[in-house]
Amino acid sequence: MMTDKVRIDSLSADSFPQSNETLLARQAEFESNVRSYPRKLPLAITKAQGVWITDADNKQYLDCLAGAGTLALGHNHPEVIQSIQSVLTSGLPLHTLDLTTPLKDEFSAYLLSLLPGQGKEYCLQFTGPSGADAVEAALKLAKKVTGRSGVISFSGGYHGMTHGALSVTGNLSPKEAVNGMMPEVQFMPYPHQYRCPLGIGGEAGVKALTYYFENLINDVESGVRKPAAVILEAVQGEGGVNPAPAEWLQRIRKVTQEHGILLILDEVQAGFARTGKFFAFEHAGIEPDIIVMSKAVGGGLPLAVLGIKKQFDAWAPGHHTGTFRGNQLAMATGLTTLKILKEEGIADQVAEKGEWLKGQLAEMQKRFPVIGHVRGLGLMIGIEIVKPQEAQDHMGCYPADGELSALLQKKCFEAGLILERGGRGGCVLRLLPSLLIDKNELGIFLDKFENALLSAGVKPV
Repeated sequence: MMTDKVRIDSLSADSFPQSNETLLARQAEFESNVRSYPRKLPLAITKAQGVWITDADNKQYLDCLAGAGTLALGHNHPEVIQSIQSVLTSGLPLHTLDLTTPLKDEFSAYLLSLLPGQGKEYCLQFTGPSGADAVEAALKLAKKVTGRSGVISFSGGYHGMTHGALSVTGNLSPKEAVNGMMPEVQFMPYPHQYRCPLGIGGEAGVKALTYYFENLINDVESGVRKPAAVILEAVQGEGGVNPAPAEWLQRIRKVTQEHGILLILDEVQAGFARTGKFFAFEHAGIEPDIIVMSKAVGGGLPLAVLGIKKQFDAWAPGHHTGTFRGNQLAMATGLTTLKILKEEGIADQVAEKGEWLKGQLAEMQKRFPVIGHVRGLGLMIGIEIVKPQEAQDHMGCYPADGELSALLQKKCFEAGLILERGGRGGCVLRLLPSLLIDKNELGIFLDKFENALLSAGVKPV
């Protein structure tokens, strides 16, 4: 029954008379100590459009975080907003468990069409709405399909914070106080363009890592039982923006196929045109058995989906469920986002903008040697900060400088630029802006970043 009662005031920037300081202090009282971003980026956002956000003190920031890559089209894209409004006035339910709607049908068909071979060999599984939920489902399914229990993951990988997902994540810090992680997880070294984990570097390092993986699987004395799955990111995000060499990925695909091991590609952060291809694994021309999708797939709203090769769809009805796997608003915003990305050729534009930006950063590196390495694909870029005043190692790499990286993040914030950090010791500044960011806005980023370097006391050479 409709009433005239309004249970929430009209929302606008004017609705929030408090300052950043006041709102942050209140949230510090309301929320658990687990909150993280407000500690690094102390602002209260009152308005957002495209690549720009405005805080409660009316200061503007260039947002190169974009919801950790979730906002592929930036904040409040007009067509995304319209898709929400269309659902709200359509009479469609907002919550459906996994019941069917015409919107879900259209979203499913379009998403499948973007998978390898136009999705003809794949089916979809809608999971709980986070990437970690989808990772949990993928791990369970691989164990169910193979009857095996082990999983191979990679150092530097990030797959989420739920129990199984954390177990296959490389970062040790969140594991320290958690006993009884998922058993039989074997970590292996992941290639790194700047800091080869085998201390070899270059093509020789990649070949050695490839051989190491293949030998582990084939060696009857390896001590590692044949796993159910191998899970990896084609470009590690939280681990410091490390793209996998194509030949390494291709060999892993070949070995897993030969041994009946399911290959799970986590495309939560790197998927949907972020790297200049619709999926990051496309750079290597491979087809995963399971594709993990979240973040951008929901167009800014919570949604997570698995793309599963049909031959491995071993679920029985109800054997993996989730209350919020039927988010109609997210399917609407996701469908709009996917159509824009595909129909407007955004991936190619992202590839071109990314190469231009890396070139500009490489020129900046010549003047600021604290920039040890610039890497990434498309608009998923990492800037590793180092100590050039100290000795290089045998591969020519300077020691990482996590302290300066943290200071630079702070100085960028003060200059009106939002960046995230990642990599070992947080030494890598990470760019994940809207894929629609233009050259002028990228130029503003470069200016703000250089000013942050100077403000941090970094002297050009």
